[in-house]
Amino acid sequence: MLKFIIRRVLVAIPLLLGISLMTFALIQLTPGNFFDALKLDPRISPATIAHYEKLYSLDKPLIVQYFSWLKNLLKGDFGYSFYYSCPVGQILQGRLFNTFVLSLSSLLFTWMIAIPLGIVMAVYRNRFIDKFLSFISFLCLSVPSFFLAILLLYAVSIVGGLPLGGMQSVNAQAMGFWAKFADLLAHLMIPTIVISIGTMAGLQRIMRSNFLEVLGQQYILAARAKGLSENKVLFKHALRNAINPMITILGYHFSELLSGAALVEIICNWPGIGSLMLTAVRSKDVYLVMASMLMGGILLLLGNLLADIMLAWADPRIRYE
Repeated sequence: MLKFIIRRVLVAIPLLLGISLMTFALIQLTPGNFFDALKLDPRISPATIAHYEKLYSLDKPLIVQYFSWLKNLLKGDFGYSFYYSCPVGQILQGRLFNTFVLSLSSLLFTWMIAIPLGIVMAVYRNRFIDKFLSFISFLCLSVPSFFLAILLLYAVSIVGGLPLGGMQSVNAQAMGFWAKFADLLAHLMIPTIVISIGTMAGLQRIMRSNFLEVLGQQYILAARAKGLSENKVLFKHALRNAINPMITILGYHFSELLSGAALVEIICNWPGIGSLMLTAVRSKDVYLVMASMLMGGILLLLGNLLADIMLAWADPRIRYE
């Protein structure tokens, strides 16, 4: 397993370099740069703009700019954000944590509900509960997440009971630990539900299909013939094999949550990397855009690696030689 992890890390390095190079090329292909807006401001002298361009090697050819950024990256320097006037690392530190909190909340909420519902649908297949849950899942899959977010925010604005946006209340600093935690949970509810609802519907359909396939295997028939209880057959023998394909999906799901949360973050005013990325692209803040994309790529590769490790841990038949 250690050799497998080292090999995957070595393979990830050229992939991350490719992501950074492609991001840099795409952002440079668009017309203009961040300093074009500053040149229109009469309060900022051309000498000041020229100083910053020289300081960050923006007056040199593009390939030199890229390798200059790459050299600084190896030293742990992600560059400087011109829009926020501070190092990119400081901005990403807080925003990545906020997005991680939202994604983790959505991940736990989705899987804790989707897996049991998928099992229930498989056990009671073609009955009323199976047809009812199938109808609900298809309905949830057909509703766009941004539209659902707008509907929930509108409903909460009328009914009340939940905050309409943000990550914490205005007086959060004066609260105790548990009061802050309860306040965070209240702010998490709407964006978590919005992000989870579509994925939950898809996962419960996949779990239903996997579980039905496993229940049709001969070893399940043999277990029942031996007189084992139905609960032991379902949860000890069937579930362990039906859950394996879901573990593989988990790695992709985690990275999809980080990218899929972007639009919901903007609508719900959640201070995460999604709204940060939008601001960075609109302002042509090149180093902030590159660092954000690089973090997304790292999380994608890390999620897939963790899924492979969990799969080998859950299924003794799988070994990465």
